[in-house]
Amino acid sequence: MKLWNKEDNLNLKIEKFTVGKDRFYDLFIAKYDIKATIAHAKMLHSIKVLTHSELDKIISELNLINNDIKIGKFIIEDNYEDVHSKIESILVKKLGIIGKKIHTGRSRNDQVLVATQLYLKNEIHQIKLLTISLFNTLINLAEKNKHLLLPGYTHLQVAMPSSFGLWFSSYAETLIDDVLYLNTAFKINDQNPLGSAAGYGSSFKIDRDFTTKELGFNELKYNVISSQMNRGKVEKSIAIAIGSLASTLSKFSADICFFMAQELNFISFPEDITTGSSIMPHKKNPDVFELIRGKCNIIQSLISEFNAISINLTSGYHRDLQLYKGKVIESIVDIKNCLEILNYSIKKIKIRKNILEDEKYKYIYSVENLNELVNNGYSFRDAYLKISDDIKNDNYVPKKDINHTLKGSIGNLCLKEIKLKMKKVLT
Repeated sequence: MKLWNKEDNLNLKIEKFTVGKDRFYDLFIAKYDIKATIAHAKMLHSIKVLTHSELDKIISELNLINNDIKIGKFIIEDNYEDVHSKIESILVKKLGIIGKKIHTGRSRNDQVLVATQLYLKNEIHQIKLLTISLFNTLINLAEKNKHLLLPGYTHLQVAMPSSFGLWFSSYAETLIDDVLYLNTAFKINDQNPLGSAAGYGSSFKIDRDFTTKELGFNELKYNVISSQMNRGKVEKSIAIAIGSLASTLSKFSADICFFMAQELNFISFPEDITTGSSIMPHKKNPDVFELIRGKCNIIQSLISEFNAISINLTSGYHRDLQLYKGKVIESIVDIKNCLEILNYSIKKIKIRKNILEDEKYKYIYSVENLNELVNNGYSFRDAYLKISDDIKNDNYVPKKDINHTLKGSIGNLCLKEIKLKMKKVLT
């Protein structure tokens, strides 16, 4: 069944190509289409299009469909184009002419968009919860390991002393910026497009304020063309947000893989977290973190794909926009899985102590030696040259008694301030 088809004469090859995988992906938004349809029905009742009895019958049938969705019984057969046609078909079969009234004052364009935005709002909320959980794990690990020193690297060369507390909390604070992106994506999606129809409104006396309140949107997307131009833009907003989050998770996973290298051996994980080799008995591979890194790198490319799809589209709906659906759903599933598995795995980390006692790290304290000379009256440039000469002439003796008080440094992690910062972002 096609909502737009007047005769059953569509070329099956064309139908297969144009529908694509929509039936599968529509299962993700099915319950949100039900929610939006109930709100639309209530609005139609408020403007006298539906009687009270008709409204009750429609809501009752929609709730039955929703129950099937919840328990996994709801399917979209090949003779239906999408979830919207399947749901409307059920209503018509069960209720006859009453079911045919549900599409009054509504286009499939705003029907798709409102269901998509409700889905994205919920997913953004779920992603935020998973991000907060990872944030709390990292803060706890930072507090627990704040005194364990770690080499800091620039250009993959040993640079200055760091600590596991500084490392863990650096990613915790970076997650706050990612939550800010998620907040912005949520706000963009929190505008009701329902009633914009195909992008040019309707002569029906639709009460758009009613559905805005009923669906829990913060406000109305007023201009009907602007509402439809949000198709693609709402997906882009979350692509940017989860792309930022994916960047954080990818870099963290890359650090973990680097720190697990046998030449470094800074950290390790139990055997149930790592994988072995089919030929080399000694191997403990960081496959889980490599896959997180890879999946998150793919997620970061999502916004580029979306920009490529929409780069030359005029205002108004174009079928190109259908291509966003599967990509954004798959990326949301992946980012949630990555957050969950990373949070689970990192709790099992094992940290090697006394790493900086290794002779190869003795020059890591050179800046501390330099600072001591400056505090004793040397100019910075002269102090730099002296320490450089000491290293060249093998006269260098590392100054290991570090006393950092700088805010955000290894001696002053500011964990309370970072937690307060996250709290402010969430309120």
